[in-house]
Amino acid sequence: MNKPKYTFRTMLFLAASTMPFTAQAQTDSQEGAENDDRDVIIVTATRREGTVQDVPINISAVGGEELQARGLENLREVAATVPGVYILDQGNRSGTPVVFRGLNATGLGSFDGNNDGGGAVSTYVGDIPLFVDLRLNDMERVEFLLGPQGTLYGAGTLGGAIRYIPVKPKLGEIGGELRGDAYAYSSGSGISTDTGMTINIPLGESIAFRGSVDFSNDRGFIDYPYAVREIAVSNPDDIADASNFKPLKDLNTDETFSARAALRFNPSNTFDATLTYHYQDARTEGRQLSQRRLSNFPVAIGKYENALRVREPNKRETQLVSLEAELDLGFASLVSATGYSKHKERGNRDQTDLLITLEYSYEQFPNFTAFTLEEDETEIFTQEMRLVSSFDGPFSFIVGGFYNDEKVRALSTEFAPGYDQFAVDNFGGVQLRPDSIEYIAPFNSDLTEVAVFGEISYQITDAWQVTVGGRYYDYDLQTESAVDLPLLNTVFFGDPQDQIILDFTPANQKDDGFLYKFNTSYEITPDALLYATVSQGFRIGNSNGLDPCDPTVTVQNICGLPNELEFTADETTNYELGFKTQWMGGDLTLNGAVYYIDWKGPQVTSATINGSSPITINGAGAESKGFEIFGALRATDRLSFRGAYSYTDAQLSGLSPSLLNELTPPGFGTNPVDGQDGDRLPGSPKHQGSFFADYTMPISGDWDMKLSYGFTAHSNVLTRTGSRAGGLVLPGFDRHNASLSVSGNGWNATLYADNIFNTFGETGVRGTPLFDQAVADINGDPVYTRTFGTFVAPPRRIGVRVKKKF
Repeated sequence: MNKPKYTFRTMLFLAASTMPFTAQAQTDSQEGAENDDRDVIIVTATRREGTVQDVPINISAVGGEELQARGLENLREVAATVPGVYILDQGNRSGTPVVFRGLNATGLGSFDGNNDGGGAVSTYVGDIPLFVDLRLNDMERVEFLLGPQGTLYGAGTLGGAIRYIPVKPKLGEIGGELRGDAYAYSSGSGISTDTGMTINIPLGESIAFRGSVDFSNDRGFIDYPYAVREIAVSNPDDIADASNFKPLKDLNTDETFSARAALRFNPSNTFDATLTYHYQDARTEGRQLSQRRLSNFPVAIGKYENALRVREPNKRETQLVSLEAELDLGFASLVSATGYSKHKERGNRDQTDLLITLEYSYEQFPNFTAFTLEEDETEIFTQEMRLVSSFDGPFSFIVGGFYNDEKVRALSTEFAPGYDQFAVDNFGGVQLRPDSIEYIAPFNSDLTEVAVFGEISYQITDAWQVTVGGRYYDYDLQTESAVDLPLLNTVFFGDPQDQIILDFTPANQKDDGFLYKFNTSYEITPDALLYATVSQGFRIGNSNGLDPCDPTVTVQNICGLPNELEFTADETTNYELGFKTQWMGGDLTLNGAVYYIDWKGPQVTSATINGSSPITINGAGAESKGFEIFGALRATDRLSFRGAYSYTDAQLSGLSPSLLNELTPPGFGTNPVDGQDGDRLPGSPKHQGSFFADYTMPISGDWDMKLSYGFTAHSNVLTRTGSRAGGLVLPGFDRHNASLSVSGNGWNATLYADNIFNTFGETGVRGTPLFDQAVADINGDPVYTRTFGTFVAPPRRIGVRVKKKF
């Protein structure tokens, strides 16, 4: 038997993960917080102000000072420090799936370009539900609420919620901040920058304006060494001829411009309203994808290289206008939250691999390279009203109503330049198709959702309280979709050269129901709280946007069988026991929770039998169980520690027929594969931990120096349920960070190193290893399928951050 090998980094992780420290970063003193020389974050997760320790639910909060001190720029970086939360870092070009407590049944190869975070977690900007991977500038805090929250919030939640809480305009105060960051990757060739500013201006005794603007220019580290010089002219598989290629360096760039303008009107203690405009424009040129695992490709691919053939630019533009107002009625507060958002996305993908694996003869064209144009526009209007009691007495309540109107207009177009001429010359094609449109598929949806929700609490004794809550929801979803294959119909069947026929197929879905919540807590001492919660979560279904298959059609076709046309809603029931304690006069915080989640009809991404089009289906059932432990220790006035450990066991709870499609090499035919009872779910690790240490020392009367060290670590992650159907097991890895900062007189300068040991970490996947095959073109020469690859975490990054408050 081989002896286990323990590295320095492994020993650090094992030592720290046995220590019950926290990622619940109680590090930022907020306006109105009680402060006994210990910094405390005030949260509003239960719609009333309280500290993380007071709230009888599982919540983590990371304050604005902590976000800036550690250079946490987005949700992916913050989530690594929060127990029970895992966000896949697939780069800015691909989607950002958010997984709470293992609630994900979708294979990791299905998240390319999604803009909903996987759909199991609701994300809020202030009080407005909107999924956006928002830049974390000028934030008061970010809250993570684990477990369904539909009795407290307008939007329903299946597994939990994330809340961005921006800093409000401050009355009677002129101030602001300038900030800048410059850094370089060990495997990149450029200097990246991140600059911005915030300003706060009073416009009278009761009015204030606050604005911020930031621009991030990340120069990337992923190369495309085999990008073709000219589409349809260059042969992408003649690797020996360098004239076919125009290598592209550091293509996973990220240029993000973000801005916020807020106007606050607070004429008295009874009324407060804030009108806010958010804008974010994120652009990138390529994927954060490594294809070093390819074995059939004729040359070795580097860690930070892929073999894709074309640039894959993508632009996401998000705008949000919100009006949040609160009126004190004496016995209760009436709160209104109105939001209108518009999201636009436009991008291109290398589509060559999908088309050659369909084996419709595209692979026969030696110079074949295909690409897509993906366009999406989403408009959402939401209105939430809630009444929160404020009278004295054992009873308290929260009651609210929610309205959501969402419109989606999406269009996917595939282009296959040069194939028309090749087909005319070799396969009996009758004419050319000038626009080269091989496939076009629009999808439209209109969702109307209403809900009534609320909670009633009763304080049985000073120490013991009971809360019951409920949510009634009703939604009406109307969709329509169409598909046309213009290249096929024009080149082989003689249709007009510019003809596109789109026969829309409607698919409507309605549902309503009731969800409940029960919570009780008991305060053993002022520093020790026990709580128990049973709550339900819900996520709506949708159409897969496919035309039904016609059994008489035997040529190239992309369609849905009866069980592939739509998917229905799924539901969770969450059972949780937890404790929150403080010791040693508040210097030591120890919190923990144990949970069990029953998941009915989990939504799972699959693919159609005809055309391998991505779809979502319902599994038979799943469950997740585990525990989380976290805490913080103030060892001395200068030295502090915190960390977390979570264990998650998420698996199928029954047989799920035809859950996955598996390739059957040689070739790219597929067979359905059943998910088995006990199969582990993909997309999150079983073990996850983090540890941080900070030491502060004065260096003069006005200046301090701070040394910080931290690491995050997790165990392996499956890319497909049960690792079946060609699924991959991504090895776990750890990342270590360190920084040295000097601050005083409103200045702060930080020298930092992220991923000190330059760990190579794989975070997601494209395709499966079964795609790693070669086919032949018309001359018998190999055509290399390049579907398979893994998304990777960034390499070592060294930089300097400077901030000046005024």
